[in-house]
Amino acid sequence: MAVPDSAPYSEPPEGVVPRYLRVATALRDDLVRHALAPGSRLPSERSLAQRYHVNRQTVRSALQLLREERLVVTDRRGTFAADGPEGGEGPPPAPPSAPSAARPVFPGGPRAAEALVRASLDWESPPSALAGRLHLAPGEPTLVHRHRVLAPQGPELQRAVSWFSRAALDEIPQLARYRRTRHCVHQPDLRLLYHWMHQAGLRATHRESVRVPTGGGAGAAAGGAARLSVHRVVSDQHGHVLEVTDIDFSAREAAWTYEYSL
Repeated sequence: MAVPDSAPYSEPPEGVVPRYLRVATALRDDLVRHALAPGSRLPSERSLAQRYHVNRQTVRSALQLLREERLVVTDRRGTFAADGPEGGEGPPPAPPSAPSAARPVFPGGPRAAEALVRASLDWESPPSALAGRLHLAPGEPTLVHRHRVLAPQGPELQRAVSWFSRAALDEIPQLARYRRTRHCVHQPDLRLLYHWMHQAGLRATHRESVRVPTGGGAGAAAGGAARLSVHRVVSDQHGHVLEVTDIDFSAREAAWTYEYSL
């Protein structure tokens, strides 16, 4: 089966996004748009490597990411688009993971990962109050991730800002790749950040504080709707801070859902 050509693959500037993420993004778009029909068999690794001008190991890494997202399933016959109808060509979709095996999703939980988002990743200096916690010298730049979740009608439901420490950039290869660029990366795919931490041998501890801002400032949305804020600090097994994230969301229109792996 040939990969549909309805959405041509456009390669971003080299070094901005890892190649396997670019391949996974292109295939994910085809799967979500059903250009690759549910239950249908994907082309071979060799065919995908030729189409995207990458090696087969890059294709394998992209397919593994899609398997973890339960968008494709693989058996001895090949790799198939998940959620195939009964009696279709492909195997049935993989069963959902048990709650104890579920991985947390960066930055705002599973619901935020499935919603309409606007995200960017930039290289800049954190506020002076955060520099020490991130093991950075005053004025030293680092990666900052900004993430907004939008309702179908357009209102903002959730926003988050994450700052990464020197230890995170040193220990997490997928994150360290972004050192190569000093310009803004739009729509970065960091949903598997906590999985990357686990792959790097980091046993992450998530400490979160939830509060209701008072007064009519940032804690109140348009129309007086209440908002909640979450302050998250993620540290490794040695107590080194890896990430500091502040999340703000509408208490009336969004639920705070977060899953931990034990």
